[in-house]
Amino acid sequence: MTWRATVLTLYPAMFPGPLGLSLAGRAREEGRWALDTVQIRDFATDKHRTVDDTPAGGGAGMVLRADVVAAALDSVADTRPVLAMTPRGAPLTQGRVRALAGGEGVTILCGRFEGFDERLFEGRAIEQVSIGDYILSGGEMGALVLLDACIRLLPGVMGAASSGEDESFETGLLEYPHYTRPQIWEGRTIPEVLRSGDHAKIAAWRKSMAEEQTRLRRPDLWERHEGARVQSPSGARRQTKDE
Repeated sequence: MTWRATVLTLYPAMFPGPLGLSLAGRAREEGRWALDTVQIRDFATDKHRTVDDTPAGGGAGMVLRADVVAAALDSVADTRPVLAMTPRGAPLTQGRVRALAGGEGVTILCGRFEGFDERLFEGRAIEQVSIGDYILSGGEMGALVLLDACIRLLPGVMGAASSGEDESFETGLLEYPHYTRPQIWEGRTIPEVLRSGDHAKIAAWRKSMAEEQTRLRRPDLWERHEGARVQSPSGARRQTKDE
């Protein structure tokens, strides 16, 4: 079954964009995933094809109208999850990406201006998603990020099925450092353990480095990882050596 993505946007020409190249582009040509775009403006009902209006209560900017966006969304209603790209959404995680990639596809709403009329989320089942604590001009770039993260996990897209298993966030840790030839570059040498041929030692080194990198660079991830590690199968917290 082909994984299907439908993107509702005011700028359909932004798609597939970079998703037409490299792994994603080849996978699309091979029929592993399909992309449709819907022009939200086509569902405006006035002669000016208006999709937005001033904020109720006053304030700067414009707000996407619930009636217009809902009409666009209803035109593609099916069983796929609907996600809206918005800085107010829940942070996108690798776990959520993997779940989406394992389904039949996704429908994505791309916001613009000051965002969506809140009644849209009250009237439709929409998951609000954010790709980070910063503001973009619109949801299209976020949609591209989300789609790329999903597409690379589809069967047959990456060269080796195990390519994504040790990557950052897959185990709750950042990925360990990588090296390749030349063995010596500007006086810097590949760690000896990686040249030892001892797979057990290499695996132990990689695990240790992943933990160290996470602890130093992402203390928030490390805290969650440690919290999960001290939970028993029943959910009760086990004591660590420091307690």
